[in-house]
Amino acid sequence: MSPQSRRTSSQAHRRSARHFARPASGRALGGYHLVEALIAGWRPLQRLDVDGFALLRSRGITRRANSAVAVDAPSDEASLLAAVERIEGLLAMTGEQACFRVLDVHGPEALDGLLAARGYDATGHSTLLELPLDRARTAAPHPSAEIRTGALDEDWFEAAWALAPRDGDDARATMHDILAGTPSVQVLLRSNGNGNGNGNGNGNGNGDDVDGGGAPVAVGRAALVEAGRGTAAILNMIAVDPQRRREGLGRAVSQTLLAIAAVQGADLALLEVEQDNAPAAALYQGLGFHPRGSYHYRKQAGAPPTPDS
Repeated sequence: MSPQSRRTSSQAHRRSARHFARPASGRALGGYHLVEALIAGWRPLQRLDVDGFALLRSRGITRRANSAVAVDAPSDEASLLAAVERIEGLLAMTGEQACFRVLDVHGPEALDGLLAARGYDATGHSTLLELPLDRARTAAPHPSAEIRTGALDEDWFEAAWALAPRDGDDARATMHDILAGTPSVQVLLRSNGNGNGNGNGNGNGNGDDVDGGGAPVAVGRAALVEAGRGTAAILNMIAVDPQRRREGLGRAVSQTLLAIAAVQGADLALLEVEQDNAPAAALYQGLGFHPRGSYHYRKQAGAPPTPDS
């Protein structure tokens, strides 16, 4: 793909995220605070600040925790190019190839074109969604949900790993360390334990076919992070047993996360969904989320693929 076609593709993805209506009320984070909140919501094991970029590293597990993100990067192209080259050189010393996370809500505007011209491939196009939280208007938690707040709960982590394992020799330990890096709300739903709700799609779509007695069937997490003058809940690790999908369990987990996060003082919820994941996008828009912007990754040509979180 030529640099021009890469730029055209990325511009099209940005336009597709922008055409949705913004929420009529509630606060929206500015670019700098939004970037820092997203980093804190999926905290890397290492962070090195390089010429206005946050260089994130986490043993190669997930793109989100292994990429460079512009926080206060220079806007002039000469300084920007020097920063990119410095990051490339630092990673080359350890035998790694660079990956940049490019957000349309926070510059510099020249970054995407510069990376495209250097042969970087675009991948992982995603939309940022936001929802102002109002405790009085948030749906009630699921009555059978197991809820933990604060530090990472080991039982919740075991359930989350069982439902959403990752590949790699260090993947389990790395995921544990990433999730333990930020206080959060953790939600777990279990099957009813009596042989019903076995994936036949007979539920009513409200996640009612659970009572806490059986095996884990759905999990979710909302990291609680400082965001400007308030607190944001960054939703992630929402996973449902493949045999129990289309039963409303993802909605039940998400509503519970939002309700407890609001009680814990969060006034804004954020999450990220890949643009080709239409069912997830429909779920979150049904919960009231609105697009805030979009992002994608730029990886040096020939870099091995790294799954996102």
